[in-house]
Amino acid sequence: MPQPLARIVDQLKREPSRTGSIIITVFGDAIVPRGGSVWLGTLLEFFQSLDTDGNVVRTAMSRLAADGWLERSRVGRNSFYRLIKKGRQTFDTATKHIYDPPPSDWTGRFELLLIGNAEDRDAARDALKNAGFGSPLPGVWVAPSGAPIPDEAARAIRLEVSAEDDSGRRLLSESWPLDRTADAYLKFIRTFEPLRNWIGRGETLSDADAFTARILLIHHYRRVVLRDPLLPAPLLPGDWPGRAARKLCGEIYRGLLSPSEQWLDDHATNEDGPLPKPNGALGRRFEGI
Repeated sequence: MPQPLARIVDQLKREPSRTGSIIITVFGDAIVPRGGSVWLGTLLEFFQSLDTDGNVVRTAMSRLAADGWLERSRVGRNSFYRLIKKGRQTFDTATKHIYDPPPSDWTGRFELLLIGNAEDRDAARDALKNAGFGSPLPGVWVAPSGAPIPDEAARAIRLEVSAEDDSGRRLLSESWPLDRTADAYLKFIRTFEPLRNWIGRGETLSDADAFTARILLIHHYRRVVLRDPLLPAPLLPGDWPGRAARKLCGEIYRGLLSPSEQWLDDHATNEDGPLPKPNGALGRRFEGI
């Protein structure tokens, strides 16, 4: 394993266990474009590259299934997993947020959601955060107009507000911790810039290392960008690091895509054998970088 990638893996090992989160990344980034189902053995082989014990992976898979993210089927003694409806809906929203360019047709207005029932607030909280909404007050959520509203917030009262006056700008400043998001982007850049430089020098990765690097890249980037409302450029500082982070992520991702897909071709299976070829959307990720 090349040193820039080994450093990223070592850093991951020093953090609290994020096995479940990495499994979610594997499904959303690599398995969904190839039909959505994968053999448990494929996941165990991948996690060996992270020195993650197989029992830890099995426990995380069981928890994700119990929490309604995955469903398991068995063929003989082999277990296969796929996302269920809740997981697919969340991924559909997250996929656009991660891989598509930020919207450029902002109207100058914002969606304002009011959720009165405390039980509804709890149910909607994570889904709204993952959709890019910020919350200045309990039960109040805001995002640029046109942001998709998760099913969990379907009962909310919807209003539109303008960000053009002082009250609107104050609402925005209190809705998102942009300083923390900026710091997280800068940390992402520091973590992955050595890998970009290493690849840029013409160094090559094995197919297995390319797949590992790709998953860890999206795992780290997803943790930042899904908390970023992707505010229109006029509302962001001129030196906003989210732009540089997206460019860095896209360049590395597109450089890793071919060998990492080769690893899936050679090693990943579902109930019917080797995974099907990826859908066309995969090649359009991070277009324009």
